[in-house]
Amino acid sequence: MDPDIRTRAALEEHWRASERGDTEAEHAIYAADAVLDYPQSGERFRGRATISAQRGGHPASRHFTVDRIVGSGDLWVSECVITYDGVPAYSVSIMEFAHGHVVHETQYFADAFGAPEWRTALAEPMPGTRSNRP
Repeated sequence: MDPDIRTRAALEEHWRASERGDTEAEHAIYAADAVLDYPQSGERFRGRATISAQRGGHPASRHFTVDRIVGSGDLWVSECVITYDGVPAYSVSIMEFAHGHVVHETQYFADAFGAPEWRTALAEPMPGTRSNRP
């Protein structure tokens, strides 16, 4: 099987497992010594067990919607909406692979914001999104 097809399938399963709350399947994609960085909070988590523990301890009800997965070789990016207790957060996950597992992930989070009126004539709504007008 083509390595990119295998990696995409592993990523899709990772996000499906995240949605269904299957922490073992969710974290099977990570190398035992993987690193996860959250640049906005300045946190670094070392090791699959630590990554799994910090996600498994999250107090919010979470849901995952994958908008897009792109990549090839050892670098893959997932664009997702992660809903925490009903509030959406837009997320970009950058995963670096080696030997079929994630060795480094950097995840960025952003809140939705209202589109300003002055851009109305220039923009069109993105398919599949809600209006972010103030």
